[in-house]
Amino acid sequence: MRGPVWLLWPGLAYLAFFLWAPTALVVAVSFARRDAYGAVRWEWNADNYARMLDPLYLRIFAESAGLAALCTLICLAVGYPLAYYISIQDKQRQRRWLFAVMMPFWINFLVRTYGWILLLQNQGVVNTALRQLGWIERPLSLMYNPGAVLVGFVYTLLPFMILPIYVSLEQIDRKLFDAAADLGASPVRRFRHVTFPLTLPGTVAGCALVFVSALGLFVVSDLLGGSKTMLWSNLIQNQFLSARDWPFGAALSAAMMLFSAAVVFAGYRLARVRLGEGGIG
Repeated sequence: MRGPVWLLWPGLAYLAFFLWAPTALVVAVSFARRDAYGAVRWEWNADNYARMLDPLYLRIFAESAGLAALCTLICLAVGYPLAYYISIQDKQRQRRWLFAVMMPFWINFLVRTYGWILLLQNQGVVNTALRQLGWIERPLSLMYNPGAVLVGFVYTLLPFMILPIYVSLEQIDRKLFDAAADLGASPVRRFRHVTFPLTLPGTVAGCALVFVSALGLFVVSDLLGGSKTMLWSNLIQNQFLSARDWPFGAALSAAMMLFSAAVVFAGYRLARVRLGEGGIG
């Protein structure tokens, strides 16, 4: 039974005001010019997109995508087994594990990031413990490098990988596992032909969430990477705040949105092809 069309209006109004209008504004500004004082001049200009082909910016894009991809792989390698372990526990233990997974969301994002600074800085917990154990004589350089940024990314985004995979695992009919075992399938084969195909939508969703989010986490790279780490998101931030070049910053933002949408669409298509429109591979 179809509901009244007017029930869609609040949701459509929200999308129009907070998603479509800002996106259209960003795209419009990306084709404008910057005057000598940093103001936006509404004159047609496609040079902002041509500037992104500079080797310096291409290197920043490649490093950002590579770091986001590595973060996604680590989150998948850690998150999938953990989600599977949670799904096979009894309901009470599942609630405890899910509470532990979601608990970081209750703490302010900046506070969590500064917590990593206290752990990784020269006089932090890690270096102090290693010196007291006699394993090092001088502090290790654990801050202001891509490794520190990667640690911050994984810590922040791991729940976004665990939860979609856990939901997919919970939706699987356990009788399928019994049927596969009765047919002589080994645990590895059951995982390959039953578990993984049925959890592919959740896996793809988790990978997309982590990858796209890692592209835009400029706060983590700012605090843990410092000036030595320049990522795509930091470049956008600098154009809007420091360089006051809003048209170029908008072009960078539009390119990131387009790239992120392409990644999500590719993941969606991969899941549909792999599942064969709903079948088990």
